[in-house]
Amino acid sequence: MRLPLLCASVMLMSLSQCRAVSFPEDEDPINIVDYHYSRQYPVFRGRPSGNESQHRLDFQLMLKIRDTLYIAGRDQVYTVNLNEVPKSEVTPSRKLTWRSRQQDRENCAMKGKHKVSLSIFEKRQRYLSTLDYDGEEISGLARCPFDARQTNVALFADGKLYSATVADFLASDAVIYRSMGDGSALRTIKYDSKWIKEPHFLHAIEYGNYVYFFFREIAVEHNNIGKAVYSRVARICKNDMGGSQRVLEKHWTSFLKARLNCSVPGDSFFYFDVLQSITDIIEINGIPTVVGVFTTQLNSIPGSAVCAFSMDDIEKVFKGRFKEQKTPDSVWTAVPEDKVPKPRPGCCAKHGLAEAYKTSIDFPDETLSFIKSHPLMDSAVPSIIEEPWFTKTRVRYRLTAIAVDHAAGPHQNYTVIFVGSEAGVVLKILAKTRPFSLNDSVLLEEIEAYNHAKCNAENEDDRRVISLQLDRDHHALFVAFSSCVIRIPLSRCERHGSCKKACIASRDPYCGWLDHEVCGRVTPGMPTGGYVQDVEYGNTAQLGDCHGKTYSLFIETSFIKEPD
Repeated sequence: MRLPLLCASVMLMSLSQCRAVSFPEDEDPINIVDYHYSRQYPVFRGRPSGNESQHRLDFQLMLKIRDTLYIAGRDQVYTVNLNEVPKSEVTPSRKLTWRSRQQDRENCAMKGKHKVSLSIFEKRQRYLSTLDYDGEEISGLARCPFDARQTNVALFADGKLYSATVADFLASDAVIYRSMGDGSALRTIKYDSKWIKEPHFLHAIEYGNYVYFFFREIAVEHNNIGKAVYSRVARICKNDMGGSQRVLEKHWTSFLKARLNCSVPGDSFFYFDVLQSITDIIEINGIPTVVGVFTTQLNSIPGSAVCAFSMDDIEKVFKGRFKEQKTPDSVWTAVPEDKVPKPRPGCCAKHGLAEAYKTSIDFPDETLSFIKSHPLMDSAVPSIIEEPWFTKTRVRYRLTAIAVDHAAGPHQNYTVIFVGSEAGVVLKILAKTRPFSLNDSVLLEEIEAYNHAKCNAENEDDRRVISLQLDRDHHALFVAFSSCVIRIPLSRCERHGSCKKACIASRDPYCGWLDHEVCGRVTPGMPTGGYVQDVEYGNTAQLGDCHGKTYSLFIETSFIKEPD
């Protein structure tokens, strides 16, 4: 049961007596990197033909493949050579431009879509290194949206394209779709709110026999309290061939979904329901894990949390009980196990409980009919340790994007989380993973990453961090905004200069006190005796202050407010 809004408000504002256990305090950052210092970082704005001053990047996506960063904006794809260290500007090495057909533009304008991103998706196979076209044009229907404000994700697995987007101009037909490759195209049921209801798709990953989709949507199981948004993970078998001619023909027979539970436990749970961003699968302590940023509902007090989920826990929920609503006005309850048909709905043909069936087309009608009306699991996926790794509740902005370095430090044994926000601020967090513990996570830095002098801002939303891309090989983090991408280093060891106390107290896995008595970057393979650091505790009790040294000069200058 949720806390009343009043109780939630009091809890966030004053940490009062609403719960039996104390709500986690907001961490103060060990170091603040303000605009005066961060404005030095290189900025990418694209290099369009024509009048550059009128161009706007309209960032959509970025992806790192080996030593190349691909940045997709409106009608443009750029490549950036990561081996080239930029100075003030990040410049692309190549660019690909889409030229929409005049008829397509007229159709979009007639239907009210004047700002079209990749409305008619001229998806071609292309050589990644040169961005040359190689192949035929493919319709964008059900593969990308008609409007840049509508979300979509896509993933190639076993030669097939899995996409999640909307398939019409009005964005009323949300779809998870498979196309290309061998076999017929498959999709979710059209206009069935039990399957998908007003989703916001965020990510897709391949793992084992399945493709997983992460998204948020209106929760049909709580329609009686209004439009509550829940975060979901959905699963589909890669060898799904659809149902029989009688049931689920050309539709998924393996589609299941479950709620992701990111909450602070207590007498009454406090939920961070709205998934904003999630990572690929990474191994933490040898456990395949995804890490996400969650926020409170839009109509509540701003609050954000970072939660981690193991793939094993996700799988356990999909093996658990189903949820159902027997009548349109009744509450949702768990389906008794003896009411679940065999083979178990959601299983993959030729595997596990369905190994006797060559393809999903051969499944009994009873199994197909059950999955058609029961895609939702009863249990939610618990976060690791059943609490967030990090929370932020005493600021007016929400967190929006995430990137994780799970092999930070000279011994590659620390986990550092980078989280972007609505305010253009990037938080750098040391996550405690051995053992997993909320109370021991440390906010290392608060970085004002947005460059208002170089980025072409039109409104406050332009300060929102849309995406983060980690480049461990070059010790960099790319921070994407709607009008620009900024490259910041993973650490700023030089700010501590010749002050050993400040260097050790920073608890930064990337920094250490070097033999030549300066604070500098430590890298994997560096001899242990060549540096000093204390990431676990930052103990400086035996060290004197640094009056008059380089560090004090940074403190005096780095907090000067830049004139508007």
